[in-house]
Amino acid sequence: MFYRNRTPTPRSAGSSEPYPPPRAPLRQDFRYWGPEAANSFNFLNTERLSPYEWKPPPYASPAAPPPSANVPGGRKRRHNEYSAHAVKRQRVDPLPPPSPASSLRWAAHPDQAVAETSRSALMGFDHCSPSPACYLNTPVLAVPDGSRSIQDYMKDKLSSQMVELFDACQQQPADLNRKEACRARLQEDIQHIFPAARLYLTGSSMNGLGCRSSDADLCLVITGNKRPNPIDVLYRLQRAFRSLPYLERIQLIRAKVPILKFRERGSYLEFDLNINNTVGIRNTFLLRSYAYADVRIRPMILVAKKWARHSQINDASKGTLSSYTLVLMVLHYLQTLRKPVLPSLQRAHPGSFSPTMDIDKVPDGPKNIPPYVSVNRSSLGELLLGFLRYYATEFSWDKQVISVREATTLPKTNSQEWRNKFICVEEPFERNNVARAVHEKAKFDAIKAQFAESSRILHARKDLNAILPLRTIISKELARS
Repeated sequence: MFYRNRTPTPRSAGSSEPYPPPRAPLRQDFRYWGPEAANSFNFLNTERLSPYEWKPPPYASPAAPPPSANVPGGRKRRHNEYSAHAVKRQRVDPLPPPSPASSLRWAAHPDQAVAETSRSALMGFDHCSPSPACYLNTPVLAVPDGSRSIQDYMKDKLSSQMVELFDACQQQPADLNRKEACRARLQEDIQHIFPAARLYLTGSSMNGLGCRSSDADLCLVITGNKRPNPIDVLYRLQRAFRSLPYLERIQLIRAKVPILKFRERGSYLEFDLNINNTVGIRNTFLLRSYAYADVRIRPMILVAKKWARHSQINDASKGTLSSYTLVLMVLHYLQTLRKPVLPSLQRAHPGSFSPTMDIDKVPDGPKNIPPYVSVNRSSLGELLLGFLRYYATEFSWDKQVISVREATTLPKTNSQEWRNKFICVEEPFERNNVARAVHEKAKFDAIKAQFAESSRILHARKDLNAILPLRTIISKELARS
């Protein structure tokens, strides 16, 4: 458990480490009470599971922004310290009563979301019917500042272009429904081989940061007295999947976290299935809470992903940045501004994001977090320019470790996890390096060069088309949906 406003754990005698070594992957002792519980985190009480029907959480009252924080010395960024006074957060205890005056927007049912503009979805959920079923009643961090919408951060042409790209590319309810339908069908077929297995939709499809063309990540949870070998399980599934008429292009990838890749026949929908990598469920809900903490987060991350993909630095299989690494880099930048856009949720609410929390309780962890109000009023365009500049000229790649968990940078030590690594980005729960795929100097130099060149061009032109072909990307996204 992490403690609020606490400095990194003191080093032990004879140790040169300023913070604890990476945690070993968590091994949860899952229990099951029959296949009927397979689609739910809350399988201890299956009779209260609701059908796939969206039930909106209560409206939250708008909160006035707190006064600006004073940062001693006028320093631009905080690296090795964390000031509770520099991050303003609304304190609500208990939660406010429902307020019809609030401008938070929620869809009462997934079908109603179709009639809304995608821009309105920036103010709340992405109107999904996710999996497992109990996700439907799991609220995320609300956007509390009722006086502001995304239009308030569209002060310039660049910001408007970013929202246009987000509008066209963000995941739609129909996209998620299609993924969920395939997940449910797959689970039924998998349970013929592993009767107690549970299949969960995770990653960008569930955390609010997905595109219409995003792949779907699946985590298959199999338990018992003996931990199954992931490769053996995936090999059995590979053979079984070949007989399923709705799947094609089935491929086993023997990576550090081995996966089975496949595609839904007759569509562009691709899946990556792992075995018992339950940290993916934890970080799905952590990132979802960040995604909805401020109305600018989702457009900012989507644009960063599209830029990185166009610049050919967003493919871990080719030695560059994974999408997860890139998301953490964006969040880190937004946390370390002089006026932060985001806090560290793990520091402020350790109980809600405990790495030892039972996996069936993870979706409910963030539901009682009070809304966060940032005093930062930068436009989307200003934040994108700052993001590129930060990694082009300010961040010390050879000396610093990115830590979203601590909302700061940590010193790069000589431990095995960080030694001789070109890019160091800490996984918020397991605390290992999620940027380990960047292991060649040529690829590292290419990543730095893209940040530098894009920063130079965008600062000069203030036009998103200068660093990525806006119309082409939008057309391709819509064509694949």
